Amino acid sequence: MLDVTLIRQHPDRVQDALRKRAVDADIPTFLALDAAFREARTAVERLRGERRRISADIAVRRRAGEAAEELQADAKELTDRLAAAETELARLTREHRTFLDALPNLPDDDVVAGGKENNQVVRVTGTPPQFDFDAKDHVRLTEELGLVDHKRGTRLAGSGYWVYRGDGAALEWALLNHFLDTHRRAGYEFVLPPHLLTYEAGYTAGQFPKFADEVFRTDDDHFLLPTAETALVNLHRGETLDEAELPLKYVAYTPCYRKESGSHRTADRGTLRGHQFNKVELFQFARPEDSEAAQRELLARAEELVAGLGLHHRVTQLAAEDTSPAQAKTYDVEVWLPSLGAYAEVSSVSNAREYQARRGGIRYRPAGGAKSAYVHTLNASGLATSRLLPAVLEQHQRADGTVEVPRVLRRWGAPELLRPRVTRG
Repeated sequence: MLDVTLIRQHPDRVQDALRKRAVDADIPTFLALDAAFREARTAVERLRGERRRISADIAVRRRAGEAAEELQADAKELTDRLAAAETELARLTREHRTFLDALPNLPDDDVVAGGKENNQVVRVTGTPPQFDFDAKDHVRLTEELGLVDHKRGTRLAGSGYWVYRGDGAALEWALLNHFLDTHRRAGYEFVLPPHLLTYEAGYTAGQFPKFADEVFRTDDDHFLLPTAETALVNLHRGETLDEAELPLKYVAYTPCYRKESGSHRTADRGTLRGHQFNKVELFQFARPEDSEAAQRELLARAEELVAGLGLHHRVTQLAAEDTSPAQAKTYDVEVWLPSLGAYAEVSSVSNAREYQARRGGIRYRPAGGAKSAYVHTLNASGLATSRLLPAVLEQHQRADGTVEVPRVLRRWGAPELLRPRVTRG
């Protein structure tokens, strides 16, 4: 949620920032609504004060044995006026909240306007692998190596699902163990959150109300988490933390459940896009003055993992329209997929500033007794595996049909070499 004081004091700045996202918010109309809302709130507070005063006067007269009929008539009239004023305030409060809820976060000043066509490549690591043989795509490799069973996944759950089997399951689990161990050794607290969350959790994360129809709902108040970020940002909802506690660093593993699914397009085949996939998520609660450094640290952690797998990749800073509505700045770490001749995102590293903290009421108490302030929240995939596995297979394949498994995964039970096997019927 945006700071309403910022909107009041710098309406042009807010409107210009939102236009970078192609959001043309009617700020002048909101300011008129905001003025009416504040006036109505003041009126209700004044009438409540008058009601308390009259009630006290009536009590004094009754104790003194004096008549209070005139004051009681005034009290009745005041009660009716207060009821009408409270009804009006409730209406204005709903309109005020609805407007603010619909506004996305303001992109940072260095985030360029426009959509993904304006994303900026920050750096490229390594070079695309060159093959002197007929290289295979990840779908064919998973089939020939017996790693992923798409047919039975579809039979079990429908389109957009798959089953990891044999070495495929071992490789998936090795990736997750490697990521979790790396982050825990770096001081991140391991969390296994619920997969079923309440509507308020989605609201705090900035996903609701706008994207409430894009998650799997189990009832009016519960949904399956689309990412562990949605759970982690709510760990301290409604709390005021001590400055000495910050930064708080968490790492979680969860499956992610999303309505989005793949198609028959080459870019969506295999495990590149589906309704359920595995992800290790990093999250930080930080002081505002530390959030820039925190985002750099999270980005470095994601890049280190990708580089450790020997993968050619790049880092891209997203343009405003391609940045999630709750985030002020996002970097994507993207791996190279030879079969597509394109990059695929395996980590988004984002800084929400105080946007999520405002929605969730998450503050910290500065040392020295200064007034409490909102924390900054940051998240990063560390990493998502459904696109990472295709990159590992495609970039590390050999002419004989085998795939060399990155050395860092072998301690977790992954084989040194993936070999073609007879496809299960």
